[in-house]
Amino acid sequence: MPEWTSPAEVPASGCVPTIVTGTGFTRTGEEILHVGHVITLARATFEGPAGEVLERDVVHHPGAVAVVALDGDEVVLVRQYRPVVEREMLELPAGKLDVPGEDRPTAARRELVEEAGYDAPGLVELGSFHNSIGFCDEHTTIYLATELVPDTAMAVSIEEKYLTVERVHLDEVEGLIDDGTITDAKTVLGLLWTLRRLGR
Repeated sequence: MPEWTSPAEVPASGCVPTIVTGTGFTRTGEEILHVGHVITLARATFEGPAGEVLERDVVHHPGAVAVVALDGDEVVLVRQYRPVVEREMLELPAGKLDVPGEDRPTAARRELVEEAGYDAPGLVELGSFHNSIGFCDEHTTIYLATELVPDTAMAVSIEEKYLTVERVHLDEVEGLIDDGTITDAKTVLGLLWTLRRLGR
C-alpha cells in the first residue's frame, strides 16, 4: 500500500484507481480539492482518443441504498426535510454506505430501521443506478422488502429526528409521481420497478 503524504494525494473512498482506460479515454490524474463529511471533490484529467486533454470536476460518493418496504398493498415512505432543496420530500427510506465493512443489504436493513422503524430479514434487489453521471460517481441499489418486522426507529441526524412515516397505497403511486408530489429519483425508480415486478 502506498503512503499518502498530503490531502491532495489521498484517494476518495471507493473511487477508481488514478489511471483507468476505456473506449479510448484514459484518466491521467486527479487532485483532491475538498474532503467533506459525505463527498470528496476532485479535479480529474483525462486524455481523449486523439490525445485531447480533458479536465473535469468530479464528486466521489461512497454509494447508497434504498428500500421499497411493502406492507400488504401499502408502501412505507418517509417525509423529511432536505436542506439542499429547502423542502420536505416524500421518499423511500435510504442512506449512505458510511459504515466500514457493511455490505449493501445490511446497510439497507439498517437504514430501514433507523428511518421507518421496520426491519426486513429478506430483501430482494430490484436494481441499481448511477445518480448523476455528469459529475458524480454515486451508485445506488434499491431493494424490495415484503416481510416487515416492527423495530425501534433510531434517528441519526437532525432531519431524521423530525421526519414522519407515511403509508401510500400502491394504486396511488403513479398519480403521486405524475403530479410531482414524488420527484426524488431513487423513489421514482424504486416504486416503478416495484409496480412492474408486481404486474400492476
